[in-house]
Amino acid sequence: MNKHRKFLAVAISLAIAIILAGCSDDKAESASGASADNSITISWPRDIGTMNPHVYNPSQLLAQSMIYEPLVSYKEGGEIQPHLAESWTVSEDGLEYTFKIRENVKFTDGSVLTAAVVKKNFDAVMKNSSSHSWLGVINVLEKTEAVDDQTFKMVLKEPYYPALQDLAVVRPVRFLGEAGFPEDGDTSKGITEPVGTGPWMLKDYKKDEYAVFTRNPDYWGESPELEEVKIKIIPDAETRVLAFEKGDLDLIYGEGVISMDSFNQLKESGEYQTALSEPVGTRSLLLNTTNEKLADLRVRKALQHGFNKQAMVEGVTLGLEEKADNILSTNFPYTDIEVEPFSYDVEKAADHLDEAGWKLPAGKAVREKDGQSLELELIYDKTDPIQKAMAETLQAEWSALGIKLNISGLELTTQIERRKAGDFDVDFWYNYGAPYDPHSFINVVAEKGWGVAEAHSNLPMKSDLDKQIKETLGSTDEAKRQQLYGSILGTLQEQSVFVPISYIKKSVIYQNSVEEFIFPANRDEHPFNEMKISK
Repeated sequence: MNKHRKFLAVAISLAIAIILAGCSDDKAESASGASADNSITISWPRDIGTMNPHVYNPSQLLAQSMIYEPLVSYKEGGEIQPHLAESWTVSEDGLEYTFKIRENVKFTDGSVLTAAVVKKNFDAVMKNSSSHSWLGVINVLEKTEAVDDQTFKMVLKEPYYPALQDLAVVRPVRFLGEAGFPEDGDTSKGITEPVGTGPWMLKDYKKDEYAVFTRNPDYWGESPELEEVKIKIIPDAETRVLAFEKGDLDLIYGEGVISMDSFNQLKESGEYQTALSEPVGTRSLLLNTTNEKLADLRVRKALQHGFNKQAMVEGVTLGLEEKADNILSTNFPYTDIEVEPFSYDVEKAADHLDEAGWKLPAGKAVREKDGQSLELELIYDKTDPIQKAMAETLQAEWSALGIKLNISGLELTTQIERRKAGDFDVDFWYNYGAPYDPHSFINVVAEKGWGVAEAHSNLPMKSDLDKQIKETLGSTDEAKRQQLYGSILGTLQEQSVFVPISYIKKSVIYQNSVEEFIFPANRDEHPFNEMKISK
């Protein structure tokens, strides 16, 4: 009997040791990046940034949307719904928007959201309005007023029909708590801490390595099912896939964060869950007409006709994106217009170049004109495998036309800086998607400072385009607005400064333990609030 008891005691001790070892392994696994219970670990190609709601890169929209919230939100089908504002009214002349601020909303430091705090955020944005001129409502905002603690008023200089849609975007019109402001109130120089009203708060962060977000225990709305989201920074797409297959990641989500080949392989393995969203934007090239070579419409048309778009989309995206004939996909308001697609036609492309005076000398591979060679540079985001593959394809196809295309992979911030400075020949450019388009798309064609208006500056009808765009954004006549959009989009289509390639879709791959994944209606919002982990 004593021997039996001794054996039983040893067995129990051994079992306890195994359990403790397992717990220790779980802790180690959690620390190394795999998810603990009711949490997920995802990857992202870039550091999340400073989490300043009023500035842009390097801060990442995905993370900003977790912390900061808008007055109104954009839902499926383009519906604008209450968020931090529980209701609003618009004056008959379309100039005054009065919002009733939701009561009992607190920032993560315990302070209360009031109309005065909303105004302080708008003041900070407007102090640096030139940085936000791409967003139309900023250009027409005359003043704001905190009428009382729960009433905020926005007064416009002129009618602007998409004002509410602009207020639903992730930045720059979301709200930082008082504790996050620097002493002078100028958030363009930085914030003191990321204090928001959102369902998530930043718990831990190591630059270029990871960021850990924990559920906001005092969130005013419906609390997320998940308790924690860890974002691991993995710049390389293939390393990201290996980490996922190893089990260090629960989720890979976004645009261009994984090659389509890897996506298909993981899908066909049958071991994971995969999904693609509806089209969220158009993958295009932006041709800079300030370059004398590209100022010639015949050269731009030659570039349009000079590559096999269908073959490239099928080859690079494995058919998971759709060939784009329109600059904007027709699922946005006002965009369902008839256009004549640019066909793949090498002979027509060569004829355009010949007519423009770019001849191919005997024995040479690059066309020449007036002692210059037809040489262009295409810049692309070096962390985006799709951009890289498309750049290499274009380099080969345009070479067959006698065009030397140099391709340069850059950091995203450098790519954007060069675009804004007009320091490029050809660049990849994507429209903004919901809730921005089509109004933000046409606004950026007219509004200088972002590189897109400047790229169109040598069009002979540019001043007329700008007038039409201004008239469209201020129009209160629905039929007139539709007619104006048709004219603007038709002109842009014909002028070929934008070269549409494919309609972009978001992709997601997740472990079988992840449940309830839904793509957000707003292209830039995070998807974590409704996600669940099976126990």
